[in-house]
Amino acid sequence: MLGGGRAGLGRLRSCSGRLWRGRWRCGAAGGAGRERAGRGARGPGRADAAARPGQMTGLDVEKDQILEMACLITDCDLNVLAEGPNLIINQPDELLESMSEWCKEHHGKSGLTKAVKESKISLQQAEYEFLSFVRQQTPPGLCPLAGNSVHADKKFLDKYMPQFMRHLHYRIIDVSTVKELCRRWYPEEYEFAPKKAASHRALDDIRESIKELQFYRDHIFKRKTDEKKRKLIENGESDKAAS
Repeated sequence: MLGGGRAGLGRLRSCSGRLWRGRWRCGAAGGAGRERAGRGARGPGRADAAARPGQMTGLDVEKDQILEMACLITDCDLNVLAEGPNLIINQPDELLESMSEWCKEHHGKSGLTKAVKESKISLQQAEYEFLSFVRQQTPPGLCPLAGNSVHADKKFLDKYMPQFMRHLHYRIIDVSTVKELCRRWYPEEYEFAPKKAASHRALDDIRESIKELQFYRDHIFKRKTDEKKRKLIENGESDKAAS
């Protein structure tokens, strides 16, 4: 999640595919005035934070459930400020047995399925721990959810962790959107973007999402901005010389 001061990344795991990979928080639900007030209360340069589920039993929010959830808090420059809970949530054997072949293979290989069976943590307990963490780290309504394809995580969090989501900003920051834009607009630079290890675990996904967005920020956004400034300066100097 990316924020005006603190930003956080979190991720869920899902069975039918990859869900989210990192997230940040930003802004305020009440608009710009509330965002400024929130930042002022925490001091300049501080960011908001948020968390996200990282692994689920699938992508159907009506029947699938969260398996694993993790959260990192970053500032607006993507520096990690705090590491939140990294929890594996117990789910019944029937649900695990009904997962897709993709989920059975990857969650089995990563050790997540075994860990879910052994876990004593309920969904309600996980929500309480994550909500307590983000309340300590961020003001209410200021932190957006962030990560790769984070919209999928948001659906599960809205349904299964509504109190947690009410603490966050209504916006999301989707690293996958940035990825697709860079793939189309700057294909040469995109070839050097960091590759994913595909461990299919929540905390690893978050760290990879942060690393990926750092790459886009450092190699595409900032450089292009610097080039624009240079051209503006050169044009301004040319105008002065001509006059």
